[in-house]
Order: sequence, then C-alpha cells, then structure tokens
Amino acid sequence: MEFPELADGWEIWHTERQKVVLTYRPDVFDTTAYPAPCLPTLYLTKGQRGRRPGPHSPPPDAPWYVTLYLEPEVSESWKYDSREEAQDGVQSRAEAFASGEYPYHDLYQVPRPEYLAKLDELTGHNTE
Repeated sequence: MEFPELADGWEIWHTERQKVVLTYRPDVFDTTAYPAPCLPTLYLTKGQRGRRPGPHSPPPDAPWYVTLYLEPEVSESWKYDSREEAQDGVQSRAEAFASGEYPYHDLYQVPRPEYLAKLDELTGHNTE
C-alpha cells in the first residue's frame, strides 16, 4: 500500500497485502528512553486485528480497520468499508496525531507523565 504524503514523524514499519504497520518517531520511542510498548503505532488491517498470534484470513467482504496503539491497553479503532477509505483514514489519523490535534491524553487511565510530555513536545499538543 502506498501513502503519498505520510504525516511528519510517521514511518512505514511493515507492509503486507492486508496489513500495514506505521510507527511514530521510532528514533525517539526506541525502547531506550521509553518502554517498547510506548511506540505509537497505527495498524491498517483487513478484518479486526486479533490478539492471537499467527496468520488469519478474514472473509473477502471483511471491513478494514485502522487502530492506533499508544500502549497495548491504550488504543482506539475506526472501521472502513474499503481499503481506499482505510488508507485515507490512516493518513488523516496520522496527520491529526502528528499535528497535536488528536486527544491521546483522554485514552489513558494511568498516564505516563514523561511519555505524554514527550508526545506533547513532539506534536505541539496543548493540554490546556
């Protein structure tokens, strides 16, 4: 899958026919300064992403999903009818995140202050 204008800070980490993984600033959230699960990640998948490891084959009419993970238990998903709509969804979600417009603070029950402060610095997110 192609992303002609990927938002600043986002990189394609992995791509398959029915799955693309994008990461935000892997140079910063590199498992040294922050735990590995803190790497902001966008998944674009045909069918809902399962928790079980291993391949799975969604039915041909399965919808596409875009899921933003900030940590394993901190995520949000959006459903799309087509791959093209999901690709546009990835673009818009990545842009909103990178520009500080995405309200990621709202997803945390137990925030990591240093991690959120770094995200705020990189994205220009204003919590006031």
